[in-house]
Amino acid sequence: MTSSTTKAQPFQKTGDPFLWLEDRTSKQSLDWVHRQNEVTVAELQGDPSYQASFQTALDLMTAEDNIAVGAAIAGHVYNFWQDKTNALGLWRRTTVASYKTDKPDWETIIDFDQLAAEEGIKWVFGGAVRLYPDFNRCLVSMSPDGGDASAMREFDIAAKSFVEGGFQAPASKSGFGWLDEDTVIVSAAFEEADKTESGYPRVVKLWKRGTRLEEATPIFEAEIEDLAVGAGVEFDGEKRHVFLARTLNFFASHSFLRLPSGENRRIPLPDDVTDTSLFRDQLVFGVRTPWTAPDGTACQPDGLYSFDFAHWIENGDFGAIETLLAPAHRVSIAGLARTQDRLFISLMDNVRGKVLVCERERGAWSLKPVVLPENGTVGISHAEHFGSTVSFSFTDFLTPSSIIWSDDNGETLATVKSQPARFDASPLISEQFEARSKDGTMIPYFVVRRRDQNGPVPTLLYGYGGFEVPLLPGYAGVRGRLWLEKGNAYAQACIRGGGEFGPAWHQAALKGKRQNGFDDFSAVAEDVVRRGIATAQSLGIQGGSNGGLLTGASLTQHPELFGAVIIEVPLLDMLRYTELPPGASWMAEYGDPSKPEDAKWLSAYSPYQHVKADAAYPPVLLTTSTADDRVHPGHARKMAARLQEAGHGKTLFFEETEGGHGGRGDRRPQAAQTAMKYVFLQRALAEKPDLIPWHP
Repeated sequence: MTSSTTKAQPFQKTGDPFLWLEDRTSKQSLDWVHRQNEVTVAELQGDPSYQASFQTALDLMTAEDNIAVGAAIAGHVYNFWQDKTNALGLWRRTTVASYKTDKPDWETIIDFDQLAAEEGIKWVFGGAVRLYPDFNRCLVSMSPDGGDASAMREFDIAAKSFVEGGFQAPASKSGFGWLDEDTVIVSAAFEEADKTESGYPRVVKLWKRGTRLEEATPIFEAEIEDLAVGAGVEFDGEKRHVFLARTLNFFASHSFLRLPSGENRRIPLPDDVTDTSLFRDQLVFGVRTPWTAPDGTACQPDGLYSFDFAHWIENGDFGAIETLLAPAHRVSIAGLARTQDRLFISLMDNVRGKVLVCERERGAWSLKPVVLPENGTVGISHAEHFGSTVSFSFTDFLTPSSIIWSDDNGETLATVKSQPARFDASPLISEQFEARSKDGTMIPYFVVRRRDQNGPVPTLLYGYGGFEVPLLPGYAGVRGRLWLEKGNAYAQACIRGGGEFGPAWHQAALKGKRQNGFDDFSAVAEDVVRRGIATAQSLGIQGGSNGGLLTGASLTQHPELFGAVIIEVPLLDMLRYTELPPGASWMAEYGDPSKPEDAKWLSAYSPYQHVKADAAYPPVLLTTSTADDRVHPGHARKMAARLQEAGHGKTLFFEETEGGHGGRGDRRPQAAQTAMKYVFLQRALAEKPDLIPWHP
């Protein structure tokens, strides 16, 4: 493995010449953005293949035969739906019986395109919290620009209208839930005094109907340096519990139970508790690091444990800790969900999905597997908390997604929805390989390619590697049509920092160990080339958010390994990321650049500070969104400007003006950006890229 040894330009001495691009909406910044967009649009949308690619992407994203994924509540299945006619989408429902048919009879609850026309705001649906027990009244979250900040309004489903004089709050990063019909629990982030340093809720309040939001009563607070607070009501049978959470960072929290007396009693589990669920008076939990319970039980990561919650409420001690699921090699917990009578555990076994169903009878746990398809990605689509319906999803790289439904807690299963094939998978094969990283760790990765491939082809390698989030095999019709059907290959790396093998896999690339994840990705890239799947010139990489940091670091550390780099909604200036809201919320993942020790490892890899004028960088495409209030657009803007100033003319930048971090909202701009990325890759990874016109 080789690397450039040229020193990065000393920003510390000269200052940051592109600091002004951090001003999200200044005229100077937006003028620069518009000039960049004009060049990129002319370059990529001007390509002869663009229009067909855009139309294909849009057709697939808005196809009427896409699966309507839904969740059942009290006899209805609720779904949010977008197609060509309904660009902003419909929130709708149908009966469970109708949902299982080929053509369900949908009842529209809110038409967001109609609402946008009436109010002049392109509202993006963010979900709804329904009121127990009839689930008719709900608190609807709607973002005005697709960002994380959302407004809230009370809605009556039966009347299909917002409640006049009902609960209503302006756009913010606050959270809302029902305590009862006349009381809302607010995790508040409106005023500066209500916010943490990260910009998230710091205070939990009770808001009574008929009073102003400003008059809500505080009942719980976090420290300003914490990540956030949260609150919610949890039902366990007929018992109602009010839980409060002080989230210290992404991987540590303190949970409290609010007692009828008004006391907020802390549940004395370890700070890094994970995978919690309340079921049949048992509080189920996992841990990220080993923990010895008060009764001496050794709780290990990737296991599940429980204690008698009713006993703890009554007596203040855990009593005996039970082992629900013992840890197993390369098996990690993907999540928990429960119906009224059963608890479901979603597992990953060597990056392949499984589901277990648990029952609690006569004071003991019993487990058995749910009989689902194997060797793919299996997930729990929904579990009806107050009923017995549960559904599962299944997919892999070559198998279209399907929904497997049960009305009896997973006993009887039937496939009720299957997405049609979007590309011809018959000549393709999906394989799993391993690459040896720099420290000897074996890193699994997947490759999808033609079965008869007999030489290197353009290959796209995707990665993420952060926040304990796993990358799993999944069907993608757009990728199949715009990439695989052209004879190209796709690879997906399961590098450290992700959650493919539980907390330890994540912790191996945490903070000062972040370079392990970058080394893993480089090792996979080299292994793809060694196997003859691609050459360095024909290998492109792509990643978004934390994955944008990954591809940005890969660009600056090993430009010789890649023929093209896509950096999406990224973090790139790791010495200033905490200054760009809500960057301070990620210090548990990356470290604190204000501390000399942390700054040392951050400065060692921060891509923005390591741009070199004399490096041979491949073509780069950076994308972001003005409305992204999760990862600030300043990262991508400054990196593009820095690369271009250093003379790297094959650097393109594109900034969407709406849609937030995840590109929510209208599918048309999403389709356009997707098509541009595939045009960029196809051109950059062509056999003779130097003959292709490019951005001067």
